[in-house]
Amino acid sequence: MTAPVALVDVHAHFVTDGYVAAARSAGVEHPDGMPGWPTWSAEQHVDLMDRAGIETSYLSVSSPGVHFGDDGRARALAREVNGFAAAVRAEHPRRFGHFANLPLPDVEGALVETAYALDELGAHGVAVETNHHGHYLGDPRFEPLWAELDRRGAVVFVHPTSPPHADDLTAGRPRPMLEFLFDTARAAADLLFRGVVTRYPRIRWILTHGGGALPLLADRMELFRALVGGGPADAPGVVEQLGGLWYDMAGTPFPRQVPALSAAFGTDRLLYGSDYCWTPAVAVLAQTASVDAAEQPSATDTWRGLTTRNARRLFTADPA
Repeated sequence: MTAPVALVDVHAHFVTDGYVAAARSAGVEHPDGMPGWPTWSAEQHVDLMDRAGIETSYLSVSSPGVHFGDDGRARALAREVNGFAAAVRAEHPRRFGHFANLPLPDVEGALVETAYALDELGAHGVAVETNHHGHYLGDPRFEPLWAELDRRGAVVFVHPTSPPHADDLTAGRPRPMLEFLFDTARAAADLLFRGVVTRYPRIRWILTHGGGALPLLADRMELFRALVGGGPADAPGVVEQLGGLWYDMAGTPFPRQVPALSAAFGTDRLLYGSDYCWTPAVAVLAQTASVDAAEQPSATDTWRGLTTRNARRLFTADPA
């Protein structure tokens, strides 16, 4: 028997002492309603990767991001965590890549950090959240950023975060359980119905957790688009536009998440994601075991092989 194909993990996180301290100083003790902050080290992460059969992990800071209310501090924190990720990659060049975190909703600061991270640090893309202080990604204030990222043909990793008024919605439950999945759908709908996806076709968007609720909502979105409009009149249909985005399988890919995504949008742009370190190592190992135990995409292919090929194509293909 041949050895299993090593995975490429596009959805992996880190924290630093300085980042957690900055969040706590802003009053964030229970991020997104979670019990507390995880810990992370490169050594622990590499050990998990070896056990799970993951060749490379692309690091980013997860929700709640780097902006806690002050533009200047957000710019400094983004520079700090992006420099840290670049240093980790330099120490482990075969094992880690990274997506640069941006100090949104400060667009000017985000443009400066984009140029620094992509040109000086060699980041593989940028990470944004589904909304930034209540401003979703189709908001016109973000247009200069999308124009620059489109010019560069950049990878944009879209990570979910808490929606506005989250406390009223969740009754104390952790927001990653449900709200992250709905906020991914909200962000994608905003990108589509405000025409961002069609205006900036060279951006390579990655949505997480199998697109969240999108596979079940795409037909409904198309119905309402036909009734009330949304985006350019000559734009492709909702399913076609969503099928042109990229998706990771972080969370609970089987038995239902990946089959729903596959039925809606296919698997040509499906990627692997672990969500470590916010997902504990034991849960990541259980997740990769479920990927290997699931019915595979064909008699001659595996989910490992398919997602790794897709990842290679994502990071090497000309986005034109």
